[in-house]
Amino acid sequence: MIRKKLIRKIVVYAIYILLLSSLQVSYPNRIGFGGQTADITFVFVVLTGYFFGFKDGVIVGIIMGVVRDCLAPIAVVGIDGNVRVTAGIGMLVMFLAGAVGSSFFTRRMHRNIPFAFVSIAFTTLLYKVSGHILAYSWTVVAPAAGSYNLGMYEIVVKSCLLQTLLNLIAGIPLLLLLKFAGPVGLTEQRNTSDDVIKSTEDTSWLQI
Repeated sequence: MIRKKLIRKIVVYAIYILLLSSLQVSYPNRIGFGGQTADITFVFVVLTGYFFGFKDGVIVGIIMGVVRDCLAPIAVVGIDGNVRVTAGIGMLVMFLAGAVGSSFFTRRMHRNIPFAFVSIAFTTLLYKVSGHILAYSWTVVAPAAGSYNLGMYEIVVKSCLLQTLLNLIAGIPLLLLLKFAGPVGLTEQRNTSDDVIKSTEDTSWLQI
């Protein structure tokens, strides 16, 4: 029985990782607006961590991140002014997304559906704000990378808030998929959620 559940998890996660990663890189314009694109792979990892715990969140996050680095690696202007393709950033981002998603008030809120959207919003804002801070800091460290000329309106409204809205919208179908066609059957989800909550009672460092 345990082996059957594990096989189901592996198969379901593998399908979603390949499907969502392909959709993310193949049709960015159809899932975007105003210069921002709904990050469906990021949202999927956050929801996986939120509903199914730290272990599932970080494992799916790392695998999704590796796929992300292979299909759409981030290009960064180096200190010498040359553009270089980075490796590992996507994996790190997805790992942290799964970790944060799995520890976002899950014990107090009992992993309920409405609060899952709060988790998406918080994690997205954390990701975007951190990204802007790092981008600005890099222009200071490496002047050859150019200047950081985004104003407060572009950062807050056109980047952070718009990205958060798009991710929240993307979270609706992804949440339904995880609840009704996820790695754990509907009859097992309640028990799984309770077990995960109990298992994190002694890991206060994971609780935000």
